[in-house]
Amino acid sequence: MRNSRRGQVDPFIVMDVMEAARQAEEAGRHVIHMEVGQPGTGAPREAVERLARDMAAGPMGYTVALGLPELRARIARHYGEWYDVDLDPARVVVTSGASGAFLLSFTQLFDTGARVGLGAPCYPSYRQILKALDMAPIDIPTTLESRMQPVPGDIAAHVLDGLVLASPSNPAGTMLDRAGLEALAGACAEGEAALISDEIYHGIGGRGTSVLEVTDEAHVIGSFSKYFSMTGWRAGWLIVPPEHVRGIERIAQNMFICTSHASQRLALHAMDCTEELEANAAVYAANRALMLDGLPKAGFTRFAPPDGAFYVYADVSDFTDDSRAFAAEILDEANVAVTPGLDFDPRDGHRWIRFSYARATADIEEGLARLARFMAARGHAGAGAA
Repeated sequence: MRNSRRGQVDPFIVMDVMEAARQAEEAGRHVIHMEVGQPGTGAPREAVERLARDMAAGPMGYTVALGLPELRARIARHYGEWYDVDLDPARVVVTSGASGAFLLSFTQLFDTGARVGLGAPCYPSYRQILKALDMAPIDIPTTLESRMQPVPGDIAAHVLDGLVLASPSNPAGTMLDRAGLEALAGACAEGEAALISDEIYHGIGGRGTSVLEVTDEAHVIGSFSKYFSMTGWRAGWLIVPPEHVRGIERIAQNMFICTSHASQRLALHAMDCTEELEANAAVYAANRALMLDGLPKAGFTRFAPPDGAFYVYADVSDFTDDSRAFAAEILDEANVAVTPGLDFDPRDGHRWIRFSYARATADIEEGLARLARFMAARGHAGAGAA
């Protein structure tokens, strides 16, 4: 059968790394997982128990396309609690994960051929979703000095129809402060470029600053996967200006019908499990401190210190010009799975590696020890290494 050009997107390399790690474990090896951005915890226990009662009470059919009204209202209240933003629940759309939110947002905002800027390195699926929609992802090179984030001059310099921001970012974990968001939002307004803000890692490394604190002229993506520890449940949200709600609703009706009813109920309950969620966040904070201390000792010294999420994105150009092969070596010889930067930056990613510290603290400690031994065996150990 024939194939469409839209389907010719690049693979998600981290999934290939996960499969290689799975095969290693199947062969009896003990692998430390520093490749995937997935919490080592499940959904909050109390939320799961409440969902079980909901499901026992009766069947869960379709919801309306925009999501359960009570969940939309709870998400709006969340913005008041965390950011002091008075948000109308009518602007909130519940989505099938953040991925569903990006598909809805890009479809609503851009026509075929639109030039959408991405601060490289970035989450690879932005690029691939845009390609599949026949839009043009424009990689904007960033620097350690700008903390791997785009700067206002990039909008005019690249003649953009839109810009995707991520704060905290994946893979670097860096955040934009209020002044940085204001400057980028102003540059987008001046250049008539739509602004999409990926805030799915808020709550990990602090609440961060939402773009809604500086402008209403943006699409904002949130997720229950990271802070709320619900990766497999595939629930997220999208906040849009009032005039975009009906268009988003029509697209959602046709593409998705609705987000899983059970996932929406679980998400509603999870939002009130603050004690357990904050305990999870404290583990990530401890892991981050271990990484900032342990990676330089192992020889990985060039990175922008992360503010949030659970990643460190390190320059490995002193050791290799092929990060994919280097990651395979680390897995084969140290039994630590890491992600090559090619996932995040097709141009320069061959010089970078992403380390995730989303797992248990004991795993992070062991992973760092293995990395230190691996690097020392090659004469690359950093300052303070034994």
